[in-house]
Amino acid sequence: MSEERYYATGKRKTSVARVWLTPGEGNVTINKRSIDDYLKRETAKMIIRQPLELTETLGKFDIYVNVRGGGISGQAGAIKHGISKALLEVNPDFRPLLKKSGFLTRDSRVKERKKYGQPGARKRFQYSKR
Repeated sequence: MSEERYYATGKRKTSVARVWLTPGEGNVTINKRSIDDYLKRETAKMIIRQPLELTETLGKFDIYVNVRGGGISGQAGAIKHGISKALLEVNPDFRPLLKKSGFLTRDSRVKERKKYGQPGARKRFQYSKR
């Protein structure tokens, strides 16, 4: 008895989320904890629900997520990216809808590295003429 499972990987900043979708009643488990235990901020929960609301699949899939790296905001973005990619495996017809909303695009913005001879990425030490 093989049950349907859809897998995708989502990334944001330094966070990497591995997402599995299985037909179910809408339970979201992140790192073996419920979504309410793992994410305290309502905005992070809202970010994760966006692709499901857009494709009208909210409550139709149980979502199991394993996420590592970064902070809560980056992890929420990675989970959203992963759910969006997994929904494509469920139904390829979701592609134009998800693409138009920008959920399939990997947000490549990351922290700029610190450069030598200065205190930060762009900040310079104070200049004095004399």
